[in-house]
Amino acid sequence: MKKFEVEITETLQRTVTVEAASQEEAERMVDRGWRDGDYVLTDEDYVGVDFKTTGEHELSEKKMLDVLLVKPNEHPRNVSIGAELEDLQQAVGGSIGASYPFADDPVAIVYNDDAKLMGLPLNRALWDEDGLMYDVIAGTFLVVGLGEEDFVSLSPELAQKYEEEFHQPEAFLPLGRRLMVIPVPDESIRSDAEKAVSKPPVEHDR
Repeated sequence: MKKFEVEITETLQRTVTVEAASQEEAERMVDRGWRDGDYVLTDEDYVGVDFKTTGEHELSEKKMLDVLLVKPNEHPRNVSIGAELEDLQQAVGGSIGASYPFADDPVAIVYNDDAKLMGLPLNRALWDEDGLMYDVIAGTFLVVGLGEEDFVSLSPELAQKYEEEFHQPEAFLPLGRRLMVIPVPDESIRSDAEKAVSKPPVEHDR
């Protein structure tokens, strides 16, 4: 699909009669009369129209990414979001950071870089090869695919793998300088729709 800029030129024409000593004088008289508003051309003076293409541009559809959206206290969801920086920022609620904790797969975690400073709820733990927790992601994050130069959509296989990896929401209990990770029971997990329904009604002063 392309976008074209087409110039439209309508031609109005009228012949007027003046008395003058020469052709040049006649044209000057008519020019002055037209500028003074003595001759106003209207649609009755229409004689033709011309169309000319002056520009041509390729139209590109907005690039979308199929990714995994992981919110605190919720199961992961497969979603489609825009690939632009502002789309990623909107998805995680702020400035983005990225980490690449899974060396065997071309995936990245995109998160809110200020989530911990903002006091956002802790979401999921990250574990090393020995089963030891080395970090906790705070706030909503995305699991995205990695291309040669940019983020790309997750393949169905990777989407399923990391849905299983982050499937169970986690709660975190401080124990001194350490955190205990507690899987959240399924009965305690609510979707956004369920949360909206369960909100108490807002009372207004009369």
